[in-house]
Amino acid sequence: MKIGIFDSGLGGLSVLHCAKKMAPDMQYVYYADEDNVPYGEKTKEQVKEYTIQAIDYLLEKGVEAVIIACNTATSSLPMEIRRSYPIPIVGMEPALKEAIRLYGKLGKRIMIAATEVTIRGDKLHHLVDSVDIMHQADMIALPGLVRFAEAGSYDGEEVIDYLRDSFSEYDMKEYSTVVLGCTHFNFFKSAFRKAFGEELHFVDGNHGTVRQVLRLLGGKPLEEERECVDTEFDIYFSGREVSNEEREHIHTCFEQLNKMYKVE
Repeated sequence: MKIGIFDSGLGGLSVLHCAKKMAPDMQYVYYADEDNVPYGEKTKEQVKEYTIQAIDYLLEKGVEAVIIACNTATSSLPMEIRRSYPIPIVGMEPALKEAIRLYGKLGKRIMIAATEVTIRGDKLHHLVDSVDIMHQADMIALPGLVRFAEAGSYDGEEVIDYLRDSFSEYDMKEYSTVVLGCTHFNFFKSAFRKAFGEELHFVDGNHGTVRQVLRLLGGKPLEEERECVDTEFDIYFSGREVSNEEREHIHTCFEQLNKMYKVE
């Protein structure tokens, strides 16, 4: 079976990385809209248009399901449009419910980090209203992390300074958990720890999203996940094939993700 994975840029590689660990025998087609990244700085209508173009392109490649590996795109594409396609179109949302389940009893607060569009969107606010019964969660937009991830800058001083400046109005000692509400943010677990200490927990929606797609396709994840070292898959940047240099950058991204998913 062939699964399409779409993101505004390289952040969705964290979902692909997860999928290849859980279901390595599946075929994958990855579409990064590098011509238009970052989506978090676009209008909702622009993001909706880009998302529809990407899904249509993946359909032409013969995929049997599409993961919208972008919280911003998911929040901008109405469910009725997703349901109009002949294959499953599965989106993502910040995994606040899972964060509360795992760490809500620690007596500290939970920070949802996402893009501007996701933070402003009704979808996230409805999620918070429905699951944050104890009013434990706060939200912050970190658009700069998208640009750092695209540039392959993960934990240098400029990244640490950006995080500390962005959180200057918060006492991070009050927080136990960061919900990574943008797939680009999965590259920065070490940077968060360097900025705010080793006690932070991280939660993202990757595993749950991949499990949902596998369920819809009648597949099952491996009982024991393995490290993802295979980066062979079809990949397109805004509808064009990638160069050898770009593929080398993607390989570097996978190496970083292998490191970050050991930072739990």
